Amino acid sequence: MIRTLIQEAVEAGARRWRACEVLGLTVRTLERWGTNDDDGRHGPNHVPANKLSESERQTAIAVMTAPEFRDQSPKQIVPALATRGEYIGSESTLYRLLHAEDMQHRRDRARAPVARPHEYVADGPMEVAAWDITYLRSHVRGAFFYLYLVEDVWSRKIIGWAVHEVESADFAAALVEQIRVGAGGGDLSGWVLHSDNGGPMKGATMLATLQRLGDVSSFSRPSVSDDNAFAESLFRTMKYRAKYPAAGFATVEEARLWVRDFVTWYNDEHQHSGIGYVSPAARHSGGDVGILAARRATYAAARSRHPQRWARHTRTWSRPTTVTLNQKVDHVTDNNTLAV
Repeated sequence: MIRTLIQEAVEAGARRWRACEVLGLTVRTLERWGTNDDDGRHGPNHVPANKLSESERQTAIAVMTAPEFRDQSPKQIVPALATRGEYIGSESTLYRLLHAEDMQHRRDRARAPVARPHEYVADGPMEVAAWDITYLRSHVRGAFFYLYLVEDVWSRKIIGWAVHEVESADFAAALVEQIRVGAGGGDLSGWVLHSDNGGPMKGATMLATLQRLGDVSSFSRPSVSDDNAFAESLFRTMKYRAKYPAAGFATVEEARLWVRDFVTWYNDEHQHSGIGYVSPAARHSGGDVGILAARRATYAAARSRHPQRWARHTRTWSRPTTVTLNQKVDHVTDNNTLAV
C-alpha cells in the first residue's frame, strides 16, 4: 500500500525522497523493502530463556502497585528492594512490565485535573480584560511597591493602573471603580475580568465590587502563569524596556510618575505586534481601521510602480477582529483571529 502511494506520487511528478519524507520513511527503507510488503523484521521467533514466569510477573506487578511503591518509579523501587535483600527484576524489566500493563503513569490515586478556565471571545473593546499585580523594586533591599494594572484583551490598551505600597483587595476594587468612571460611568455588566489566584484577586472587597457591577470574574488555574498570558506579556514589555530603572524607585511617587509615562508610551506610541502593529489606543478607539487601510493603499501604489519587486501578493495589513482568552483547543488561527 505504501509503495503504491509513493509510486503514484512519483508518476505524478513528485520526487521520490519527498514522497518518502511525507510518509515518514527514508529512501533507504523503501529500497530495503524491495518487492515485499514489509522489511522482513518480525522480532525474535523464540521465547527468551530468561523471561519472567507468569507468577513472577504478577509478583512484580503486585510489588509496584503496593501502597509502599505505587508512587515510585522502577529507578526508586529497585534500590529500595535491594536494600532489603529482595530482587524481582531489573529496572528495564520493570519498565517493560509497566508499559505492557499500561501502568507507566501514576499508580496511586492521581489528583483530579484542574479544568482550564472558561473561554471568552472578545470582538471589541471593554468586553474582556486581564489584570495582575507586579513588584516594583525600591531602593530598600527587600521592600517593594506594587503596580496594579488592567489591560483590555481585545485592544491591548492599559485601561487602569495604580501603584501602592501594599497589596490589597480594597485597592483592587477601587481600581475597578476608577475604570468604570473612566469609561463614562457606563454599565460594565457582563465585562469579564481575568486574573490569577492571588489574595487581592479573590479578596472579599474585590469580589463584592465585581458582583455589584455585574462583572464576570475569571481566574487562572493554580500555579499556571500562562493562563494570564496577556498581563504577563505586558509586564515583560515594561520591565525589559531600556528606560526601566533597574536600580528601583526611591519613593512611591517616583514609581507612579514612571508608570504614568510608560502607560502613555504604551497606549499611544507602542506599535503592538499582536494587533497589526498599531497602537493600543488607536485600536481601542477604532482609529486603526484608517491606519491599516492607508498602509494597504501605500503598498498597492508601490506595487503598481514596481510590480517586478513582488513575486506574490503584497502584505495584507489585516485587522484581527477577535481575540480569544483561555482558548480550550489549540489550533492554527488565521490572520483575523488571535488566541491566547
